[in-house]
Amino acid sequence: QVQLVESGGGLVQAGDSLRLSCAASARTFRDHPMGWFRQGPGKEREFVAAISDSGAYTRYVDSVKGRFTISRDKAKNTVLLQMNSLKPEDTAVYYCAAGSVGTTTQEYSYWGQGTQVTVSP
Repeated sequence: QVQLVESGGGLVQAGDSLRLSCAASARTFRDHPMGWFRQGPGKEREFVAAISDSGAYTRYVDSVKGRFTISRDKAKNTVLLQMNSLKPEDTAVYYCAAGSVGTTTQEYSYWGQGTQVTVSP
């Protein structure tokens, strides 16, 4: 069974940084590209970033380019999302997903339970 477990969310002020982690089983981590999505209050789940299984390819939604960085820690079977210069509009539940580098939820096969990120003005 594939399990993805997110951590690292919290309450911060605008301009602060947070680092989200997504822990996966070794096989899941090795065999799948991974992505991060987020869902704000009253909004649909949206793509944030994705990384290929090798880590050589990454992509981001325009609104986070230059502020967020996705990476893979192979030693820990973990995908990281470093979020800098956070804005109130980044407030959302952040979800880790496995299976694609696409930008739609339908392209991903596995999902974590989500971690809350709240950015105060």
